[in-house]
Amino acid sequence: MTGASSGLGAETARALTAAGAEVVMAVRNTAAGETVAARIAASTGRTAPRVHRLDLADRGSIADFVGGWNAPLHLLINNAGLVTGGLERTAEGWELQFATNHLGHFALATGLHAALREGAAGGDGSHIVALTSTAHMRGGVDFDDLDFVHRAYDPQLAYAQAKTANSLFAVEATRRWAADGIVANAVNPGGVATGLQRNFTRQQKESLDAAEAAGVFSYKTLEQGAATTMVAAVSPEFAHTGGHYLDDGREAYTVPNDANLADHPHGVKAWALDPELAEHLWNVSTRLVQV
Repeated sequence: MTGASSGLGAETARALTAAGAEVVMAVRNTAAGETVAARIAASTGRTAPRVHRLDLADRGSIADFVGGWNAPLHLLINNAGLVTGGLERTAEGWELQFATNHLGHFALATGLHAALREGAAGGDGSHIVALTSTAHMRGGVDFDDLDFVHRAYDPQLAYAQAKTANSLFAVEATRRWAADGIVANAVNPGGVATGLQRNFTRQQKESLDAAEAAGVFSYKTLEQGAATTMVAAVSPEFAHTGGHYLDDGREAYTVPNDANLADHPHGVKAWALDPELAEHLWNVSTRLVQV
């Protein structure tokens, strides 16, 4: 599981450990990860999750993690997320939110494909859970300018693009890998106050406050936010079917691309489930990360 050293990831790691799963926490800050792992062991009475370093914005770090993996994998939770207050780029020149939230997870999942296939060989299948967000409704993927080279940078629009990409990944991963016993589903955990908001600009904070005041969403606890991830991870309903977008523990209803977020806070826009866009994104992502 990525991003497991705080927030939703830490709670999901705790819930899985309590249920008897052997959990690996893939995190940038291993010291923070070890602290959380020890706390999980103490609170559950189970073996502490293992902690490994992973920086999703660094292709070398991803390659090291994948190269060191030598066991079947039954569940991959792409939980880590990043929000920036302004334009930041990776060493490759990629816009940081898209690079971390989508490309990094894409490289990780494709790199671990053989392990997931091996994990599915027992007959129960392997699962990928990709965390997305209601923010996907603000914008689709701009294939003509993924990295905001030609358009003015808007961190909210960049986040929306990355979250739409997370959902499209689940669609195409399922199409390509279902025959291997691997399915992927996207999950919207809802509004949860976590470290994800630490880099918000004043405009981003005001937009979030206005959405809450308008009733678009209500803040959830960490346990409530992690619940839908757990549904996608272990529910029999989604054991052998993928390409879905889950919200509040169930599959969301699809709305037109011009639908208003305020009118459909629990919907998913068509552009986040479009199979042609999903295939195109996969091909573009493959070229970018050179899988």
